[in-house]
Amino acid sequence: MDAKQVVDLLYWRDVKTTGVVFGAALLLLLSLTVCSIVSVSSYIGLALLSVTICFRIYKGILQAIQKSDDGHPFKQYLDQDVALSEDVVHKYSDLALAKLNKSICELRRLFLVEDLIDSIKFAGLMWILTYVGSLFNGLTILILALIGLFSCPIVYEKHQAQIDHYLALVNNQVKDVVGKIQAKVPGMKRKAE
Repeated sequence: MDAKQVVDLLYWRDVKTTGVVFGAALLLLLSLTVCSIVSVSSYIGLALLSVTICFRIYKGILQAIQKSDDGHPFKQYLDQDVALSEDVVHKYSDLALAKLNKSICELRRLFLVEDLIDSIKFAGLMWILTYVGSLFNGLTILILALIGLFSCPIVYEKHQAQIDHYLALVNNQVKDVVGKIQAKVPGMKRKAE
């Protein structure tokens, strides 16, 4: 799936496809709130297996009644090559390794206080996340993120002018407050400014 397909999915360009993806993902996450991942995986596997077995038996009976020799109903899927090539595995593992190394370097920089301001911002973020963690568990945050992922782009697309106006107002207020704080606290002025 390329970037254009993901954007089309998030902007609901094809309502049927987006609805299926969003509904299936939301149903999976809601199922995980009730059952364990092992149970949910087993139920999904059993459901898919039940459908494919019933379809295979149905097609076999239909072929016997019509005396046709259509063959296996899933033949086209069984003939497809689903193995991952080494090039694809190396490409994505190299990308994952690069991102992991970059994240480790950034965390080292933050925890060992290379830049005091960035480390304080990170500490503030961690402090805020303690409150978020006390209100929500990880699965609830994933559900909210999924709903936001499928609703925010379309809302922004429809109301872009109003949202941009209010974001600019908020951004100006934040810059004013940060500027006042930096002016009053010695040593808080950033080198880049």
